[in-house]
Amino acid sequence: MTFVQILDSEISPFPDINQALDEPNGLLAMGGDLSSQRLLMAYRNGIFPWYEQDQPILWWSPSIRAVIYPDQFRPKRSLSKVLRQNRFKLAWNSDFPAIIEQCQAPRAQQAGTWITEEMKAAYLQLNHLGHAHSLACYQHGKLIGGLYGVSVGGVFCGESMFSLVSNASKVAFAFLIRCAHEIGATLIDCQIPNNHLLSLGSISLPRELFKQQLRQAVNREVSWSSLTGDLPIWRQ
Repeated sequence: MTFVQILDSEISPFPDINQALDEPNGLLAMGGDLSSQRLLMAYRNGIFPWYEQDQPILWWSPSIRAVIYPDQFRPKRSLSKVLRQNRFKLAWNSDFPAIIEQCQAPRAQQAGTWITEEMKAAYLQLNHLGHAHSLACYQHGKLIGGLYGVSVGGVFCGESMFSLVSNASKVAFAFLIRCAHEIGATLIDCQIPNNHLLSLGSISLPRELFKQQLRQAVNREVSWSSLTGDLPIWRQ
């Protein structure tokens, strides 16, 4: 029988991700805290937190991982058409608090949100330290879509996105991939595969292969701090 490791309040190492449960798929550990040090340790090892308000902190590393390679990304025809229209203004790290609040808001057909107040505070702190980033999408001066995530070396670990206008989050995602490629990042970790991510060009990797590629990518020196403010319009 396999047991989930209980983390204490000290910054102790996570178990190897190959020890994650088959059911529920990917559950690796529980407990600990959401300190910046622990979160960065988690992301560097292919682990992310995901839990609800009345649960302990749960740490996951699913057996199949959705990823995108920035240097291989080719937007589909429908998205390319939207990108060429340049209907939206994109900005890097311009409004992180507002983006995470929008991602936290309940959505249609969802009873609640997995972004607790504790998680929001933790990612705001990571943003303050320069490890969490957002990409905002504006139309007529109004925030209408965006995303946020965490960078570790040459990896961007996507956390959540939102869209108030059709295609806004897809455009933000395409700009994220372009920015990552331009500064030399080699891997976008999209976490759990789903149809939406597949439509954006993600592929699915078994855990061991993801682990190998992650190990190489996190050790790359990439200047995420070089990305700031308004982004140039999309050109193909």
